[in-house]
Amino acid sequence: MANVRAQPESDDGETALPAASARARRWLRWPAGPRFAGSGFESTRYLTKWLLIAGAIGIVAGLGAIVFYTAIDWSTGFFLGDLVGYLPPAPAGEGPTQLVPMARPWLLPLVVALGGLISGLIVFTLAPEAEGHGTDAAIEAIHHKRGHIRARIPPIKLIASAITIGSGGSGGREGPTAQISAGFGSLLGEWLKLDTPDRRIAVAAGMGAGIGAIFRAPLGGAVLAAEILYLHDLEVEALIPALIASIIGYTIYGARFGYTPIFGAQPDLALGSPIQLVYYAVLGVICGLGGILYSRSFYGLTDLFHHLGLPRWLKPALGGLLVGLLGLVVPGSLHMGYGWVQLAMGQELLGLPLWMILVLPFAKILATSLSIGSGGSGGVFGPGMVIGGILGAALWRLALIAGVPGLPTSPAPFVIIGMMALFGGIAHAPLSVMLMVAEMTGNLSLLAPAMVAVGVATGLVGDQTIYRAQLRNRAASPAHKLTLSFPLLASLQVQGAMRPPAATIAPEATVAEAEPLLAAFGGCVVVDTQGRYQGVIDEAAAASLPPTQRSVTPVRTVLDATVGTVEPGLPLDAALAVVSESPLPWAPVVEGGILCGLLSARDIVVAYKGALQRGVQRGQDLPEGTVLLDAQVAANSRLAGASLRDAGLPSGTLVLSVEREGEALFPNGATQLAPGDTLLILADRRRVDDLHRFLGSATVPTA
Repeated sequence: MANVRAQPESDDGETALPAASARARRWLRWPAGPRFAGSGFESTRYLTKWLLIAGAIGIVAGLGAIVFYTAIDWSTGFFLGDLVGYLPPAPAGEGPTQLVPMARPWLLPLVVALGGLISGLIVFTLAPEAEGHGTDAAIEAIHHKRGHIRARIPPIKLIASAITIGSGGSGGREGPTAQISAGFGSLLGEWLKLDTPDRRIAVAAGMGAGIGAIFRAPLGGAVLAAEILYLHDLEVEALIPALIASIIGYTIYGARFGYTPIFGAQPDLALGSPIQLVYYAVLGVICGLGGILYSRSFYGLTDLFHHLGLPRWLKPALGGLLVGLLGLVVPGSLHMGYGWVQLAMGQELLGLPLWMILVLPFAKILATSLSIGSGGSGGVFGPGMVIGGILGAALWRLALIAGVPGLPTSPAPFVIIGMMALFGGIAHAPLSVMLMVAEMTGNLSLLAPAMVAVGVATGLVGDQTIYRAQLRNRAASPAHKLTLSFPLLASLQVQGAMRPPAATIAPEATVAEAEPLLAAFGGCVVVDTQGRYQGVIDEAAAASLPPTQRSVTPVRTVLDATVGTVEPGLPLDAALAVVSESPLPWAPVVEGGILCGLLSARDIVVAYKGALQRGVQRGQDLPEGTVLLDAQVAANSRLAGASLRDAGLPSGTLVLSVEREGEALFPNGATQLAPGDTLLILADRRRVDDLHRFLGSATVPTA
């Protein structure tokens, strides 16, 4: 007898994961009870949930970073080492930093082109959306795809990026690593049936954890997860999950490759004199302009390749061929380039030809634009830091030749701050990039002068960005537009808008008995004899059974326990997000496992309109359990002309101030209220609905 509901399809057309994940989702609701009460990011329930979810993401991020680093190392050894007879210099924390001549330079253009060809065939045959640098794809998934990333993307990205970079293509390893762990965050969200907001956070946390692990910069990676999504905003909800995932990913990656900073420890670097702040401001200008050039060149060549009349899989080979030819003249434009940054930090910089130092930043911009813009696979984060670091080295070298006074004796401060300024500005992630570079160099003393350079570069860049998927702020994101468009909803609660639970049925009832309720309400809630919530059943579940089976199939065999529920005390802005994601026209209201009511979008709109008519709007958050409200005294209100002592405001409310004709009055019991007064009221959250009802009843209907 067919008594199992068919699995739905996910947004990208792939089959969703088994319904056994419902048990995992219910388990993630633990713990509950007075000991675990609280709300917000500091509540024990929230922290426990994300400790489990982000912990799993962090494990995969660390393991994924290990696999990807190993794949790049193997690919580099084969393509460049065995075929060309050349290995690029490595940073101090990852290998020997030395320049070696190419044994077979004539093979270089062919090898880089071969890597591009293989990468193009893999990507455009199996998953065309895996082309490019990867970070934009993860940001796009968070903003516009409800946190969905196809499961095949991370492994394809890993292989294609390892081949592109290992064969000499100019790219970074952070974008693919971010997409690997972000993809797992999306997959885990599917398996656990997380709602859309949590799934987006899981993807963001994975993105930060992957970058933090492979760069050995857990704090910077975690902050990057919150900062990189917007031009002028932060995804604060992602901070704590990203911190958990990032530190776990970093710990696992470091257990394999060590915890030495990538560029070695640079503990003795610091601001030498006040005049150096002027030099760093100049460096900020140079890096800001360099970031603009980087972004425009990258997307200019990307658009050019997209319009080129060649098969898509062949374009990365053409880009690779051009990069190989460029690499014959400027070897620093090949591969990731971190070893060249390491050379630029020390006195080895003086041994390099001046022309090479001046040309290298522009060659790196061109090589990255050709490698990734042609459809190859790799990141743009790493090359951006290399470009900024070499620009800093070039400025120091020129200043040294010119005999500029007060110049640091080592180029390292200019290199480090250049890395921060260029990519921190053009990525609109100044805080996270500063932290990340500080962790990569083991030096926090340069953060103060770096603020000058990064601030100048960020201001110069304006709204230009290397990540086209970034949105201006949270209000522009589909993830937040619903709640931020209705700020008044934050002061209203579910218990004041919900309706009685009419559409209920027992678990033992048959699907045929449920069909009248399904037709009338679009679905029904399954509750036991004690009123405990079991799940819901909708018309799709009933339709999945043959008509002859519906009269003998119990509802409990086809119910869905993963549909989102809301609690009576939840603000309506958060509840609206749950209702909008529900497959039913409403969401069950559940408290302590007991069904309390139903909440639909219409119920929310009715409560919203009622609050608007009463002139109540949300003030600002106060300590837990309280809320600050503004309420206007209407001309036809009984409050007009009454004293506060006689107003009869509900218990649990306190009038803090009265705004009258632009002036704030601090009232006492004898203060008389007048039409047009705006009252600032401190209220217990549990009394908010009482206050709304009081203000509504205090209004005298007009003739």
